[in-house]
This record gives sequence, C-alpha cells and structure tokens, in this order.
Amino acid sequence: MIFMTNAQAAKRLTVRVAKREDIARDVLLLRLEPVATAELPIWEPGAHIELHLPSGLTRHYSLCSDPSDLSRYEVSVLRDDDGRGGSLEIHRDVKVGDELTSNSPKNLFPLVDDAKSSLFIAGGIGITPIKAMIEEVNRRGQEWRLIYGGRSLESMAYAEELKDAFGDLVTLVPQDTDGVIDVEGAVASVSEGGHIYCCGPTGLLNAVTEKCDNVGMRAELHIERFTAPDDPREEVENDTAGFDVELRESGVTLHVGADQSILEVVQTVRDDIASSCQEGYCGSCESRVLEGQPEHRGSLMTPEEHDEDGTMLICVGRSKSPTLVLDL
Repeated sequence: MIFMTNAQAAKRLTVRVAKREDIARDVLLLRLEPVATAELPIWEPGAHIELHLPSGLTRHYSLCSDPSDLSRYEVSVLRDDDGRGGSLEIHRDVKVGDELTSNSPKNLFPLVDDAKSSLFIAGGIGITPIKAMIEEVNRRGQEWRLIYGGRSLESMAYAEELKDAFGDLVTLVPQDTDGVIDVEGAVASVSEGGHIYCCGPTGLLNAVTEKCDNVGMRAELHIERFTAPDDPREEVENDTAGFDVELRESGVTLHVGADQSILEVVQTVRDDIASSCQEGYCGSCESRVLEGQPEHRGSLMTPEEHDEDGTMLICVGRSKSPTLVLDL
C-alpha cells in the first residue's frame, strides 16, 4: 500500500455531474466528468473516491464504471434517511451541471492477482465496488461467481444488467421472495486457492467473517465496509487520564482528553485534516505515527497491518503511551 499522510492530501479534482439517474429503488447513479482535464486519474476495480459535497460534508463512494474509460467516473448512492446526511444531500440537491470536488481514487479493496477462483458476495449497495471487480475478472478469463442479495429485486442496483450479461455466474437472492444468502453454503463452495470478496451491511460481513474463521479461510477473505462494525474496541486503561499528541510538522503539542478524539483535538489547529466516517472504516484520517504506541481501533486494517505501515486512524485510535508523535 502506498501511504499518503493527511499533510500530503491526495490530489483534488473538479468534476461535473453529467448524468443522474434512478437505477433502483432509492439508488441514484451519478456520472462525473472532468472539468479541467480530458481524462481522470487511473483506478483499479475496488477503488473509491472521496466526494466533497456543497454543504461541506465528505463522503466515500465506490467506483462502478469501466476503469478503462477515464472520461468519466460513475458512483451509485443509496438514499439513507437515517444516515448522517450525505446521501440525502446528493439525492435532494445535486443536479446535472453541478461541480463537485473529489480526491483521486484510493483502493483498499483490491483484487488478488493469483487467485484461482473468486467468489463475490454482495448485499444491497455493496454491489457497487463488486460490479467493476467481476467485470475485470471476467475480462481476465478467471473463474468467478457472484451471489447478490437485497431486500427486493426492485432495490438491487445492476441486478438485471449483471444477470443478463453473465447468466448462471450470477445468483440473485431478493429477500422478499428467496430469503437471505446461504452464507455457510457459499463459503463451503470455495475450492482451494479461491478468494472471497464481500461488501454489504454489517450483518452480512459478520456472518461471512465468522464462517471463514470457522473453516480457516480468514486469509482468503476480503471485505469492504460502508458502516462501522458492531464490536468497537474496548477502552484502554489510560483513556481516563488522556494523553498528549505532538504534531511534528506543525510544531505543537496538544492534550487529548478522555472524552475527546485525536481527530477533533488536531482539527483545532489543523482544519485541513481530512475526515469523513469518524468511525474508523473509511481511511480519510489515516496518519503516520512517528513515535509512541498507538491503540488501534476501527476496521480499515488490522492493528498489525497499521503497525507494519506505521499508521493509525486518528478518528477512533487512542494512545498506550503518554505521548504520541504524528507526522502532521
């Protein structure tokens, strides 16, 4: 993984909304085209972009168009009336012709090049990154299958398109007529050397993770979260006293209290620090750790992966040491 600190924020792009279309119940497709250049930055299946909305909100959306066509990006947004406002703003306010700011694509959900086979499991709007992924493995001539569940066929974006294109390789499981995905059977069907890619609601991700753990396939499982997991990490002992955070680049040291996040304290002096989910799954606030012992939380990567990269998520992470030094 190529790491970029918040202080080295990804390149900002200006894109224009060229098309908006309702493609399923409560699902809106946006086609985004470049404003200042002929082509947009390259990306690989599984990647997402960070859209900066007119209200100031920042939200992440998986790219679901053709990676070979750099004249446009396409994202599909599920309207969530109980969410944090980003999807409602897009459905209600964003119009054709509007200009938005986006960061360059980032891929935390890549395909494994040497997989002997790939099983894709999608739930609801989780189909968005997986759509581009299955089109890519199909182009490569690799063995794959898709199991795609949703509340009803009418709510499942791209369902008929994918079924028409790929036939029996696609299994649709609308809950109102067919019940829920048989996770145990799906995982059991994967042959040696196969990998599983799953994106969707927390319940589906938890069920697939549990089954993969039970059969020793955790290393072959790749998941993408749109919401925080149900089991956040417990508080560490020194949370009651708080800790200090030194921002090496900025030349300041700040105290993080027991009831504060590192992110909110850092943003009092660095309002350029990016953030979005504030629950540890999107990666916007990922920052490099120079000194100290971070207490990793969130679901973007495992603690071991963060330690290997020398990074942490400052929206949810804490410190095991009295002082933490960040490259900010």
